[in-house]
Amino acid sequence: MDFQRQTARRLHEEHEAAFDLCARIEQVLTGRGRVFPPPAGDASWSALARDLGVRLPQDVAGHFEFEERSLFPLLAGAGEGDIAELLADEHRVIRACADEVLGLLARAAAGGLDGAAWQTLKVTALELAERLVAHAQKEEMALLPALDDLLDETQDRDLLLAYVAA
Repeated sequence: MDFQRQTARRLHEEHEAAFDLCARIEQVLTGRGRVFPPPAGDASWSALARDLGVRLPQDVAGHFEFEERSLFPLLAGAGEGDIAELLADEHRVIRACADEVLGLLARAAAGGLDGAAWQTLKVTALELAERLVAHAQKEEMALLPALDDLLDETQDRDLLLAYVAA
């Protein structure tokens, strides 16, 4: 999509990165020839676990907080409160799922997962990927076009600067 406002373009780029991460989750956890739990030294699992540990706190927390604090009130003020409320509800569910994945990853790194816990990690990570993709797609279809309509150049610049500085 071709967004006019810098804020919408920045969020779009983050959505694209989230789509890529979610595809990796699915590939590493369910791809052909993959076994789970992963064998010791599995490079693709190690890289994914490391990336999830870094990106989930940054991407989910920072992205969601910015939207909730700065963008959803703008939507509500423009009569689009229903979509803002729906997206905020999804944020709560995704955060809980991400927190569970992060907790399980920490336990896995410490060698503290049994077979059932590994299965929980797999199911929860796949659920996270599914929810995150569906959520980002909604934002691509509703939030980002609305930002292009709602923001003037000054608001757009100020929002983007605030987001980058946070």
